[in-house]
Amino acid sequence: MGIKLRLILLNFLQFFIWGSWLLTIGAYWFQTKQWTGTEFGAIFSTMGIASLFMPAIAGIIADRWMNAEKLYGLFHILAAFVLFIVPTVNNPSAMFWVMLVNMMFYMPTIALAITVTYSTLKSQGLNIVKDYPPIRVWGTIGFIVALWIISLTGLETAAGQFYVAAAASLFLGIYSFTLPKCPPLGKGHKKSLVNVLGLNAFALFKNVKLAVFFLFAMLLGASLQLTNAYGDTFLHDFARIPEFKDLIAVKFPAIIMSISQISETLFILAIPFFLRKFGIKKVMIFSMIAWVLRFGLFAYGDPGAGLWMIVLSCIIYGMAFDFFNISGSIFVETQSEPSIRASAQGLFMMMTNGFGAVLGSIISGILIDKYFTISPGEFDWKGIWLTFAVYSLIVAILFAILFRHKHDPKTFSSTSYR
Repeated sequence: MGIKLRLILLNFLQFFIWGSWLLTIGAYWFQTKQWTGTEFGAIFSTMGIASLFMPAIAGIIADRWMNAEKLYGLFHILAAFVLFIVPTVNNPSAMFWVMLVNMMFYMPTIALAITVTYSTLKSQGLNIVKDYPPIRVWGTIGFIVALWIISLTGLETAAGQFYVAAAASLFLGIYSFTLPKCPPLGKGHKKSLVNVLGLNAFALFKNVKLAVFFLFAMLLGASLQLTNAYGDTFLHDFARIPEFKDLIAVKFPAIIMSISQISETLFILAIPFFLRKFGIKKVMIFSMIAWVLRFGLFAYGDPGAGLWMIVLSCIIYGMAFDFFNISGSIFVETQSEPSIRASAQGLFMMMTNGFGAVLGSIISGILIDKYFTISPGEFDWKGIWLTFAVYSLIVAILFAILFRHKHDPKTFSSTSYR
């Protein structure tokens, strides 16, 4: 199997695991368990809490002491065992702790997958900007396949979705030990206390431009968690309305939501062109505007005559996610020294899926319970989505004003960055 195919399989399984439960846990939570919004916000915050420290710790280990591909495999194996336990949990408090442990093992694998892929591509003399997006797109395809499997097998509101994720995680963990070696590149460097602890990646904050970039990455991370947490259960709730309950979008909401990931596959492939043509600042602004449209269209859409708005919102999601997440990781890679490559990606993950996820999950859960809950289990979805849209618009305006960056097309050329 060629090296690109091996990396494709890695990325496919990486996001197949997440796609097996990430968008459908809300339906399991609200429709099956009938637990509250604040409790659900706490559950979704587990990925943020884990991302506050685990990607950074994993990056330190991979930079200094352990091969990245081995650490990656170990985390997936441990996560698999935790996922097998999830269906046995019968109260929200216990669910919080079990999911937190699961996220402590899974979240660092996102950054480690990037590290392993970038390292392998470089060792083969390949170009990251050109060759990474066509590989990463298979991660999105894996997410889509998982969503369809969960939806068509009737597992959207069932505990079986976690068994599917566990099996995939165990397989990927074992497979990871067969990948090309990605040894620590921080060995041999000056061993000050800061270097030993891997804290030199935080020196990136000394650069005002990068500090501002990381701040807004955190704010966009909050937007990502909002759509992940509530999109699927939003469509499920239309089953309460007689005129909508038998429509396809209500019976199989995960399939409708998968349009978002299908859109991702197209926008991922467009990233090299957009980065070279417009630069990271404009690409990030495109992403932020897309988030405004994503939430605004959800506010006015429905599974009937307004289905086109929901579908268009899902299409726009591809730009909202990819132009922020994938482009951001490439930008961080171009701004970092090789000796802190994994730590820098861990730092980016900490800001987006760490602080951003915690803020987005906890605050949204509290706001929904306090201002947008009509009755237990019934929500003012229009008000919820419009609030999220206004938030994203404010973030976009502030970013356009505060982030100062002069675009150099050579930074993302097909020959300058290997």
